[in-house]
Amino acid sequence: MKKRYKLGNLNLKSRFFLAPMLEPNDIAFRMLCKKAGAGLTYTGMINPLSKQKIFFDDKPAIQLFCVDTKGIRDFMTRYDSKVSLWDLNLGCPSKLAGRLGFGSFLQEDLKMIEKILRLMRSLTLKPVTIKLRKSSNAIKIAKLAEKLGVDAIGIHPRTKSQGYTGNPDLKFAIKLKNKVKIPVIYSGNFNKKNSEEILNNFDFIFIGRSAIGNPGIFSELVAKKNKISFKDYLRFAKKYKIFFRTIKMHAMHFTKNNPNAKKLRASLLKVKSIKEIKKVYNQKNLH
Repeated sequence: MKKRYKLGNLNLKSRFFLAPMLEPNDIAFRMLCKKAGAGLTYTGMINPLSKQKIFFDDKPAIQLFCVDTKGIRDFMTRYDSKVSLWDLNLGCPSKLAGRLGFGSFLQEDLKMIEKILRLMRSLTLKPVTIKLRKSSNAIKIAKLAEKLGVDAIGIHPRTKSQGYTGNPDLKFAIKLKNKVKIPVIYSGNFNKKNSEEILNNFDFIFIGRSAIGNPGIFSELVAKKNKISFKDYLRFAKKYKIFFRTIKMHAMHFTKNNPNAKKLRASLLKVKSIKEIKKVYNQKNLH
């Protein structure tokens, strides 16, 4: 019998999740990662006041970003039956997040975080998670979240000033893990070299940039024997009518493990249609 992993009231087939990422996580890419073996697929950040179209075929984990509780009740009530769980972003380090006060910058307002999490917890029986960055308040927030009934904590142990550069502070993430009893999801530079240490210390793992252009990483991690290719992405992209700009972005990402990646990307930069993308891939015998 295949092992199942528990997160709140969810039974999951895998400990590896597609991390919330804004640009790459369109529905076609999420479906591909799910097919490859991701236990959960997170959307990019969505504001609860947003009117954007959301696809739910992968039963995603929806990541919210906000500075207050406006729109949360209506948004969660409308979509609760279609999601696997709800997540609050407390980790985004972008300049826009700094200007508006969301993401990792909201970590400075513990009262507002408590208000948002209390509301989120009251609106759903689905799991609620948060995603944090390393900060002076991160452990305090993790303990508060646990007290409020949050089901798991995601931790990316870089500071907001580090962004995505420098080394993640694994010791800090382990320290946070030891301060709470609920599951902790690790995020940051997970690879085959550090996989054993991270898997031994954390309950679940976010796979982010490593999955971009390489969703097959989930198949490798869960020992699934299915090959995932860009052609698979194209099939999903056609089904969901993904914008050409997004398809082209993924086409370029899928070249990253190819020895001729630089030349391939140069060719792909010039393309103006899906037909031309396919032509580049067919000429180079790519899949």
